[in-house]
Amino acid sequence: MPTTLSVSDLTCDGCEEIVHDALADVSGVESVDISREENEAVVEGDADHDRLLRAVDYAGYEGDIQE
Repeated sequence: MPTTLSVSDLTCDGCEEIVHDALADVSGVESVDISREENEAVVEGDADHDRLLRAVDYAGYEGDIQE
C-alpha cells in the first residue's frame, strides 16, 4: 500500500530530485513518485513512516503523512 506525504516548498526540478533521492535511500522504499504540482510524494514499499519524515526533514523540507 503506498504512503503519501505532503511536502512543502517543492518549487523546482531540483527540489523534486532532492526529495526523491532522500526518500529513495530509506530502507524498505521500492519506488518514489514526486508531484511538484500537488506538493506530494507517493512512496511504494514498507518503509517506516518516521524514517520517511526524517528523510524529508534532513533534505531540508517539511513533510507530513497524509492519512
